[in-house]
Amino acid sequence: MRLLAILSGALILAQAGSAANSQPQMAKMLDPAAIKWGPGPEALPAGVQSALLYGDPHKAGLFVMRLKFPKGLRVAPHIHPQPEIVTVISGRFRVGMGRIADLSRTRRLRAGSFSALGPNMPHFAFAEEESVIQISTTGPWSLKYVNPADDPRNKRR
Repeated sequence: MRLLAILSGALILAQAGSAANSQPQMAKMLDPAAIKWGPGPEALPAGVQSALLYGDPHKAGLFVMRLKFPKGLRVAPHIHPQPEIVTVISGRFRVGMGRIADLSRTRRLRAGSFSALGPNMPHFAFAEEESVIQISTTGPWSLKYVNPADDPRNKRR
């Protein structure tokens, strides 16, 4: 009886291992020098650069991207439908909460700082110096400005 239990357990483990091995697994590791920068998302002001590190922001599921903001760039109050997890990689970046961009009501986030914003939480940002932030969230990613006149996509038309 004990031998049957051991054999049954071994069979279950072998089947679980086989199922795990049959599913594709992805490992991705990037050295900072290997990160390829390109234009930022159209929803952000001109001058922002982006680098997609993981996933696809246009599809459902987890993705991670970095955004590089030039000194002085401002992003008007906006919301995202998904939670937004942000880590400041370099620079000094200011984030404020609310539907009106009041720089006196921002919080300075230095390199290494972390923030987590819930879905549909109005916020705005300002780069005190060139700054790189990393966003981790789920797609599809979108950004809706509180005031449509602030949306760079409307200005480019």
